Amino acid sequence: MRRAIGVLVACAALHAGEPVRKGVQTPGIQRSISEVRPSATFVVEGAPDWMVVTETGVWVASEPRNQVTFLDGRTNKTGINATVPKPCSGLASGFGSIWSPSCGDHILKRIDASTGRVVASVPVGPADSEGGIAAGAGSIWMLTDPQGMLSRIDPTTNRVVQRITVPDGSFACTFGDGAVWVSCTRHSLLVRVDPSTNRAVAQVRVGPQPRFLTAGGGAVWTLNQGDGSISRVDTRSNALVANIEAGVPGTGGEIAYGEGGVWVTMFGFPITRIDPESNRVSRQWTGSGGDSIRAGLGSVWLTDLKGERVMRIDSGKL
Repeated sequence: MRRAIGVLVACAALHAGEPVRKGVQTPGIQRSISEVRPSATFVVEGAPDWMVVTETGVWVASEPRNQVTFLDGRTNKTGINATVPKPCSGLASGFGSIWSPSCGDHILKRIDASTGRVVASVPVGPADSEGGIAAGAGSIWMLTDPQGMLSRIDPTTNRVVQRITVPDGSFACTFGDGAVWVSCTRHSLLVRVDPSTNRAVAQVRVGPQPRFLTAGGGAVWTLNQGDGSISRVDTRSNALVANIEAGVPGTGGEIAYGEGGVWVTMFGFPITRIDPESNRVSRQWTGSGGDSIRAGLGSVWLTDLKGERVMRIDSGKL
């Protein structure tokens, strides 16, 4: 994912010096995103970016608007807003709340999911604006120092109760199969943290420069910004199972698991679907849109940062 800074530029264009995104080269895999017909489209002003799925809908952050907005999955209408100064570095859902890191005041905001009111502020900020936050094992987890620090936050006290050393250059985390998983972009590692001991217990070499990651299907999946591949790591053995070529290198992007697939978004390639049974890209859509992607409630949810909207797409039609 990528924050909008000042006036939005042509988001599909790559930064100077970034590798060219060519996508997959297998014939018959690519299609135009114009062929996709959303079941619902939500207008989200500013730059809709980070998302999290709950039991009833999706929350989405818009940094220029200083807002986190609820999209009601039951009515397909926009719901309540929460005020967060420059929300960044992911969203998490847990303990009746939405947790939103702020790059405005460098504080973690806790939002009441039923009212949209900020009910607590944890005095800790994200290690980077491009990161991630997770809920699991009775805690909230967030990388809080680029030198390598994973903070564990107790939702009963809204305080950091443990700081765990991880490799430097780690910015994002997820929770899956009883463990916290941290991607280390600088050293191309996936790190397993045991919440019962608050220690990093395993390191796995994955593709180059992993940042965003997701867990599901007995695996952790990393989107590797260095070459645009996706690494699959088995959560039982901590072993690398596959490096899947997707052809979407460079900064930004995001990855999600659910609704029968692994889903990747990147500017120019708003949706790439990976079949977790074959570890291959089964379909890739090209064109405008993208930047954040989530799967849940029978749908794939895709932001169009430049177009100021979020699309809900029937996963069975992708």
